[in-house]
Amino acid sequence: VQLQASGGGLVQAGGSLRLSCTASGLVFSDCVLGWFRQAPGKEREFVAAIDRRGRSTDYQTSVQGRFTISRDNAKDTVYPQMNSLKPEDTAVYYCASDRTTATGRLMRFLVYDYWGQGTQVTVSS
Repeated sequence: VQLQASGGGLVQAGGSLRLSCTASGLVFSDCVLGWFRQAPGKEREFVAAIDRRGRSTDYQTSVQGRFTISRDNAKDTVYPQMNSLKPEDTAVYYCASDRTTATGRLMRFLVYDYWGQGTQVTVSS
């Protein structure tokens, strides 16, 4: 199983980035896809998740209204669209998958099976 994250980069505060994570070696449409981030000196934290059918999403409070997660099961890819970025969004972003029917807030508490390698997002002030 492989999760390949991409799309990170350097952006000014207020700007946007669209990350992507493409999976292989698993039944993508059976999996919840989650995004997490880890800033320097801080613990990894939940950012957003989407259920296997793309009908249910969950967001950390600090990104609610600014980030939108979507998925394309035909392309085995999940996309977090990040708008109105802030310097505090600076972190390494990781995608993760878990084969489950979970929806809603349950998705943030899952023990995810597989993780991508991470992509750096840096927001300058």
